[in-house]
Amino acid sequence: MTAEILQLHGDRPPSLDPMMALVAADMNEVNAVILDRMQSQVPLIPELAGHLIAGGGKRMRPMLTLACGKLLDYPGHRHCKLAAAVEFIHTATLLHDDVVDGSDLRRGRKTANIIWGNSASVLVGDFLFSRAFEVMVEDGSLKVLKILSRASAVIAEGEVNQLSAQRRIETSEDQYLEIINAKTAELFAAACKIAAVVAERDEATEAALDAYGRNLGIAFQLVDDAIDYVSDEATMGKGVGDDFRDGKVTLPVILAYARGTAEEREFWKQAIVGHRTSDDDLAHATALLLKHDTIADTLARARHYGQRAVDAIGGFRASRAKAALTEAVAFAVARAY
Repeated sequence: MTAEILQLHGDRPPSLDPMMALVAADMNEVNAVILDRMQSQVPLIPELAGHLIAGGGKRMRPMLTLACGKLLDYPGHRHCKLAAAVEFIHTATLLHDDVVDGSDLRRGRKTANIIWGNSASVLVGDFLFSRAFEVMVEDGSLKVLKILSRASAVIAEGEVNQLSAQRRIETSEDQYLEIINAKTAELFAAACKIAAVVAERDEATEAALDAYGRNLGIAFQLVDDAIDYVSDEATMGKGVGDDFRDGKVTLPVILAYARGTAEEREFWKQAIVGHRTSDDDLAHATALLLKHDTIADTLARARHYGQRAVDAIGGFRASRAKAALTEAVAFAVARAY
């Protein structure tokens, strides 16, 4: 799939530029809502929230809401405020995740929890969740409220499920996929689906956009989990091997453990419980992943889900929006190359 899309682009690699150009005007409106709604009489709140929101993120999820609106020729502006709500939900989960994971870096900058402490990060995350729900209620659609509130609950369930699976080498591939579907893909799906609701399209259209976002989200997370072992800090914006040191059992590890010798399995057991986390151990883990082709197989799985995302919007007429959404899938997968 990726190779086919790359050919369509000629020599240039796929990027989010077409989607960014498509939604630029609407994105200005989204950013104005974000800036306005993160304000508070308590100075620490906009200071901390602004650190993360201004930290160089691509704003991919709110852009998906806007681009799906373009795909449906939606002429209004309701989706702009809702896209801001989507970004607030995402930002709140990042603040909470960095506390749970004890992360030092996010998008190449010190995390909020390192600068202001865990308590402030958790509480400002709660504030942003609350702002998101204020915006949803103002929109007035119970259906939108149901989609985004459910997404918020599912994301939290996914994070708890991931915490339960942490340092458990026996985590299954099915449980792993359940975790990433909840913690990552659910918000991608909701961000896309709400565009169909505000555009007052039928349930088939809602389902198509849900499927596009969900499969894109799964592909996105699969690539993240693969490149955690083979990329670099500058590219990822976080520490290399963080998942390994945190004892997260991701698909590359699940496959390597299943394919490994008794000696290799013992190494993985020791590593995942936290007894083998040195740089040499990380290098050995990466060598095992490469030996058993588990990075390549994880990326192949990402391409599979990427193709499912493209197929989900196959029934829509050719347009600039459809092309941008298709290229966004290629971008998500091509980050690994």
